Amino acid sequence: MQPMIQRRSLLTAVLLPLIIGGGGLVRLMNEPRFAQIRTVDVVQLTGSGACFGVAMLALVMYFRLPRA
Repeated sequence: MQPMIQRRSLLTAVLLPLIIGGGGLVRLMNEPRFAQIRTVDVVQLTGSGACFGVAMLALVMYFRLPRA
């Protein structure tokens, strides 16, 4: 059974990026240039963001896991 502190920090690690990303998305949608964004650009940005997210998660896990 895992201690409660790890679950709480995991919840923060999930909610904080969602709130920040949501704020950025709302700001982007309020700009007049938003209607000119092509679908291929959205797909490319989504893929790049997913790759950066996986890399950041791996880096955090690398430093947080105990050394063998």
